[in-house]
Parts: sequence; C-alpha cells; structure tokens
Amino acid sequence: MVDVAIVGTGHSKFGNRTDVNLQELAWEAVKRALEESNLDQKDIDMFVVGNAGGWSSEPLSAIVIGEYCNLAPKGTMRVEAACATGSAALRIAYQAIKSGDAKMAMVIGVEQMHQSPNPVAVEMMGRAGNYFWEFENFGLTFPGYYGLYATRRMAKFGMKEEDLGQIAIKNHYYGSFNPYAMFQKQIKMDEYMKSRVVAYPLKVYDACPITDGAAAIILASEEVAKKITDSPVWIVSQGFKSGTANLSKRDDFISIDAARLAAEEAYKKAKIDFENSWKYFDVADVHDCFTIAEIMAYEDLGFAKRGEGHLLAREEQTYIGGKIPVNVDGGLKAKGHPIGATGVSMAVSITRQLLYRAHKGTQVEVKNGMGIAHNVGGTGHYAYVTIFSTKKPSV
Repeated sequence: MVDVAIVGTGHSKFGNRTDVNLQELAWEAVKRALEESNLDQKDIDMFVVGNAGGWSSEPLSAIVIGEYCNLAPKGTMRVEAACATGSAALRIAYQAIKSGDAKMAMVIGVEQMHQSPNPVAVEMMGRAGNYFWEFENFGLTFPGYYGLYATRRMAKFGMKEEDLGQIAIKNHYYGSFNPYAMFQKQIKMDEYMKSRVVAYPLKVYDACPITDGAAAIILASEEVAKKITDSPVWIVSQGFKSGTANLSKRDDFISIDAARLAAEEAYKKAKIDFENSWKYFDVADVHDCFTIAEIMAYEDLGFAKRGEGHLLAREEQTYIGGKIPVNVDGGLKAKGHPIGATGVSMAVSITRQLLYRAHKGTQVEVKNGMGIAHNVGGTGHYAYVTIFSTKKPSV
C-alpha cells in the first residue's frame, strides 16, 4: 500500500460569509492550497467535496465547485457524514491514493449555513439525530443532546459548570490569535457564568456557532510528494466507527463509544499505547461542538482516565505548555463549525502546526512530530480519528 502525504493546505475566513456564494467560498481555500504547493488544477487526479448541505442553495455542490474552481472534468463526489463530513471526504481521497487509484487528490470541505435562517439550520441539524423518537416527538436538538451528556457527567463524576467554562475560555483565548476564526474575542469566567442558558447546564458560551467557511488539502502519494515538497506531513493512520441513531440504544451518556473505538483503531495501526497516548502527540484538534464534547474527547482519546477529563480542563493542562495542547486554533467553539469544512480545517491546523506554520500565539513546540484530529458526526453517529506525522509511517 502507498504512503500518503499532505503537500498543500488552504483555509478561508470562517464566519458569516454571505459576501460570497458557495463556490466562491470554496475557491478561497482551493486557491491557497494550490499556491502553497505550487500546483495547478491539471495536476489533480480527483477531488472530493465534503458538504453536508440541506440548508444551502446548491444540492450538487461538488459539481458547481468543480466548475468554478476549474477542476472539472476530474472525477468527484459529494461526501456527507454530518459534522464529520470533512474527515469522511479525507478518508475517500486518502484511500484512493493508498490503493493506487490516484496519485494526487484534493479534499475540499465547505459549508454556507447562513444561506438559511438560524432556526432552519438548527432544525436541520436536530433532524440528524433520531427523527421520530427524539426530534419529532420530544423536540431534542443538539444543545439538548449534549446537555444530557453534561448533566450525567456532573452527577456521576462531580464535574462543575466552571469546568465547562475553562474549555470555553481556553478556546476563545486561542481563537483571538487566529485570523481565520469566527470569534476573536477572549472571555472571562464571570462572562461565561452569566451567559444565557441554552440547554442546562450548557450556555451560549458552551456552544459552537453556526458558521460559513471552507478548507482544502492536497494529498499525494510518496512518489509524487517527494517531487513537490521537502516537508510533507504524512497521514499515519485513520480509524472510523459509527454509533446508533437513537441515544436510548446506547449504554450510557458519559462518553462517545464510536470515538473511542475509532481512536483504538487508529492507535493500533500506528502502534500507539492508548493509556499513554498523550505522550505521542504534540497537538490535538478535537470536536468541541459543545464544551462537554471536548471533555469527553480527552477520555475517548486516552488523554485522561474515564471520569477525569474535566480535571484536565480544571488544571489548564490542555493549553500550550501543558500535558497536551488541544484546540489551540480556537476549536469549533471559537474558530467556528461550518459542518462540511470542519474535518478538513482540522487537517489544515495540524499540518501547519507540525511544520511550524501556525499563527503567532498558537504555535506549539513540536517534539514528536505527531498530531491528532478527532472529528465526531452528530452525537456520536460517526467518528473519525486521524493521526498525522512529519515522519514517514513505519511498515
């Protein structure tokens, strides 16, 4: 099997991007990825578009993007896996190169959620749970889902609202240094505690925003990558798993089993010890759609023991200089969460971190040359864990 490297990255400004249409937004990221790698559209063998859609105007997003970005007639498809859509698109391109079907592929993640009013976007996401038993009859939307996780963990493990607040404060702090981030304002604990409750105990500052944005990466086989750059970032492994649509069919509300299983799969391929996984990585991007999701991610990735994830937040161990820097690009919480772009944005952030190209104030110290991205779709319906390294994967 062929080893796969990232040779180019691109990223748009995240936010309310009604100044452009969907394909123009995608082009902002595509153009930068091509420029960074000194490549032209003709060099790309295929492109995969991650776009959840539903709230935007273009149902055939891959086609309009390919036309506008001058990527047609190269082969393409639109991929959807809820909030993990970007990582699912990465999976398709990664596997195409690994199998030898392509030598160079572009992954484009894009979403323009503000093409619909916020209540419509919230409803469309709410329908992504179990429609009949949860959304239609009981009115659950995603703040409610993650509120269930938070209240259960407060009761079982003694987690406090302030522990959730520490996640929000950290991610807003790093978002303030990220020019791509939707929110570039730092917050304090008193602001967090006074913010409006959305679904107890989750408040406005616990939730990621509805966001427009795009990100792109260019993948290449080892043979091609060596001709393009002397600093490739390799995809070491990727694990992906799924969960039930109906939360009542899960064992408990304290973790996301699909994410833990995906991590175990990725770690096994990369020969990483789950119990000491944090020692292998210089940086992590995890799916903090709500602050409680980041705390669960700490445990599902092995950074903390079960029930102790909130202690990492309480002790500020996930800042730069701590045990394991997490979401130092601002995360979904401050950078934003344009559904289809999020997983690709994570790949861009980790790649730039490992190459010392992160924004001032967000750069970690790279000792191991490894980073990890954790991308969850829905409330654990999909989960992707991807490991990146500056070192070529061992056989």
